[in-house]
Amino acid sequence: MPVQTKHRFSVKDYYRMAETGVLQPDVRVELLDGEIIDMSPIGPFHSSVVGDLVDLFTHASNRRWLVRSQSPVALDKHSEPQPDVLLLKPAPNRYRQSHPRPEDVFLLVEVSDTTLALDRDEKLPAYGRAGIVEVWIINLVDQAIEIYREPNFTGYGSKVVLRAGDKAAPHVFPDAALDVAELLKR
Repeated sequence: MPVQTKHRFSVKDYYRMAETGVLQPDVRVELLDGEIIDMSPIGPFHSSVVGDLVDLFTHASNRRWLVRSQSPVALDKHSEPQPDVLLLKPAPNRYRQSHPRPEDVFLLVEVSDTTLALDRDEKLPAYGRAGIVEVWIINLVDQAIEIYREPNFTGYGSKVVLRAGDKAAPHVFPDAALDVAELLKR
């Protein structure tokens, strides 16, 4: 008996679908492991936390990194998710000719409420396999920041959970610390 398999779209297929109108210009989707995934609507708290992160990291950067928000990262030929915040290595062309790759990323942040299961169970392992060195899941449900480091084929070898009273900072930029309680204050 034949085994049923899923058709996996490539990044090239994904862009061709957008160019030909198969994917409408206003549709909010991302490509993960060859599957086109609908993105959830962004609520006010989620949007505010993303904005605060962009402001905090932009202010602290001193041109050591570029900050991007809800922009694609090219993981491989079948995945191009759009995380909420990226801290990227400075590039002379500022990523105008191609999207950043895993080796360009200092920190990737997903702000999660309704997408918590997707971010933990599907995106996080993809980020680890791709070699993204550090991922934060800003867990709005449990009011915590989950920090993942030591990427490997199944995800990450290290996980730390920070809550109110703690400070979070990217591993490579410990001076760019933020107060967890302040960030997650409603």
